[in-house]
Amino acid sequence: MSIQTASSSGNHICSSRWKYDVFISFRGEDTRKNFTDHLYAALTREGVNVFRDAEELDRGKLISLELLRAIEESRFSIIVFSRDYANSSWCLDEIAKIVECKNTMGQNVFPIFYDVDPSTVRKQTGTFEEAFAKHEETFKENKQNVQIWRNALKEVADLSGWDAENR
Repeated sequence: MSIQTASSSGNHICSSRWKYDVFISFRGEDTRKNFTDHLYAALTREGVNVFRDAEELDRGKLISLELLRAIEESRFSIIVFSRDYANSSWCLDEIAKIVECKNTMGQNVFPIFYDVDPSTVRKQTGTFEEAFAKHEETFKENKQNVQIWRNALKEVADLSGWDAENR
């Protein structure tokens, strides 16, 4: 993957439009202390300005609003799918916003499948199927949101990405 920062590529138009080069969406308890930490370190070593919730959230602000704004202000999004990614409604809200930004602002999206098969995400089987059964029960008054999450997962899983096995 080659991601250049706006300033290093000489494209100063982007530097005023984008606050971050990359937004990383991930399920913290699945990947924070291993894969995502290494990905973050590798990108920042290369001079890429990365938003990652543990590093960038201001204490006392509403997390959801700040995360949604960070997604909008990012040139690229990397989604690290893991087995339990779909269990988190926060992650699903992030991916829905990422897909919205992809479709309305042309944001580039790169999926990484960490210890989960891309077809499991695309077809929403296995742990993803189990997570959605719970979401449909929990959010039975707002089934539209659950369908938005399903559609966003499928759209991103259909993109060309990387399969990082941890087996």
